[in-house]
Amino acid sequence: MKNAQMIRYQVRLADPAGHRYAIRLTIPRPDPAGQNLRLPAWIPGSYLIRDFARQIETLQASSDGAPVATRKTDSHTWHCDTCAGPLTVDYQVYAWDLSVRGAHFDESHAFFNGCSLFLAAVGQETQPCLLDLRPPAHARGWRVHTSLPSASGHPDAAPTHGFGLYLARDYDDLIDHPVEIGTPQCVSFEAHGAVHDLVFTGRIPGLDLERIAADAQKICAAQIELFEPDTRRAPFLDSAGRYVFLVTVTGDGYGGLEHRASTALITRRADLPAQGRGTPEGYVTFLGLLSHEYFHTWNVKRIKPAAFAPYDLSRPNHTELLWVFEGFTSYYDDLMLLRAGVIDEPAYLKLVGRTLDQVMRAGGRLKQSVAESSFDAWTRYYKQDENSPNALVSYYTKGALVALGLDLEIRRQSGDTHSLDDVMRSLWRRYGRDFYQGRPRGVAEGDMPALIRAATGADVTDFIARHALGREDVPLKSALARAGIELSAQPEHTRPTLEVRTQADPAGLRLATVYEQGPAHRAGLSAGDLLIAADGLRIADAAGLDRLLDARRPGERLALHVFRRDELRQYTVRLGKPAALRHQLKRVSPTVPARDAAEGT
Repeated sequence: MKNAQMIRYQVRLADPAGHRYAIRLTIPRPDPAGQNLRLPAWIPGSYLIRDFARQIETLQASSDGAPVATRKTDSHTWHCDTCAGPLTVDYQVYAWDLSVRGAHFDESHAFFNGCSLFLAAVGQETQPCLLDLRPPAHARGWRVHTSLPSASGHPDAAPTHGFGLYLARDYDDLIDHPVEIGTPQCVSFEAHGAVHDLVFTGRIPGLDLERIAADAQKICAAQIELFEPDTRRAPFLDSAGRYVFLVTVTGDGYGGLEHRASTALITRRADLPAQGRGTPEGYVTFLGLLSHEYFHTWNVKRIKPAAFAPYDLSRPNHTELLWVFEGFTSYYDDLMLLRAGVIDEPAYLKLVGRTLDQVMRAGGRLKQSVAESSFDAWTRYYKQDENSPNALVSYYTKGALVALGLDLEIRRQSGDTHSLDDVMRSLWRRYGRDFYQGRPRGVAEGDMPALIRAATGADVTDFIARHALGREDVPLKSALARAGIELSAQPEHTRPTLEVRTQADPAGLRLATVYEQGPAHRAGLSAGDLLIAADGLRIADAAGLDRLLDARRPGERLALHVFRRDELRQYTVRLGKPAALRHQLKRVSPTVPARDAAEGT
């Protein structure tokens, strides 16, 4: 298709103080019956209706300079009346969402996901698109960072990291390459011939870019080798020239969102290494996040549930398989740190222990399976409240334990000749390699037992029925023992417990969660209660409560005064024993099979 006939999006950084983008959409051949325009209601990878359209403040349409009447037909859709020539739509988008999901813009930088900015021309989503990024008037020296390729051959094609034209093969491609514009700190590296950019936005004095690049290179190389042991070819090279990590650095943030050739991350400043200083304790957390989102390049962006092939961005897309796509990824994110050599085995086993702590702490795992959690992500997991730990299980954390259990079970049944790696490679060959080459298909609900058996010979039907479709805890103690790993659980501390989760409040200490069947629950306390005193002594914060409990023993009674709403109430709690919340894993015998030693625990 000639450039003049392509759908074209122009983005101007119009109002940094007001946080507004100005977008011009040009549709050369609008629908003769009237053109519908639609903005996605959600963004892939974040399973909640986001209603991005609410941030469109103004919208006008015209054709050959004459106004075209428009009207909104639902929460996300506009209808433009018929017109004789090309349709031009001008609209403004408010962008003040500092997250990995939406758009953000001020005098320091601009960031956006296409889902929050680009209206789709309904019926023309398969047409190629040009994206015209205009330089800001308020700042100099800003550069563009995105995995979307330049419109090569066009006279206005954007140079590397420059303003100008970029090319998307269709609308789905257009919205799958987030963009960062500004003056971030950057470093690049190659992994098996593929260029990767690390782009850090925010104030990070002394950032050790070379250290991060060296560790990230090892992680990326190890993952490419896992999926493509023969070719060692990165999957994004067919659709983009590079992979881009877009990292927003804040005082206290964490999160990531995957894309086909990039990812958007948010991390704490304190978790990143600085030159001449030691390694922060949270650096492994950052590397685990980076590893998780990069693993999604294969598992989610290309290997998908059938419910996502393709996405319907106008409504929730339900699947029971997020425990495979997020849970397996959560298993491999830390495991790849070990295989890449950026952490050692004791550090890896400590991370597994932390995952066990999180899962076993929440009673919701006995009420909801990870398959149910996957299906209800839209209405329950992404809309958590004070009771969620008592009612829900995470398809991330328990999904990771299910993956570990499956890995160990496959190894047991196959005599250590097969592992979960074989499953991932089989899924990649069958569902992933050709996903963006016009043959998209996804994993059907209920197919995992047969797919695992075909890849490894192991029959895990009962295992999945019990621990993924059912609510039983994964039996890791015996399975790990076979691999030479001892699993034990010890109390996190010796003080008696109320079995609550608290949060700071200027007036006292707020009960954020009251765990079901714990001492506080049995005494009648509720989430939201403001704890102000215990045995007649003021409680100002969590440290004060811990000091008071340190002086008590399990079984003793404690009088608590709380405000519930504006009413003062008193409850008597019988203190409970410390819960066994600290899981420890340690190697007690050497790894025997050579393959296990090469591939990790």
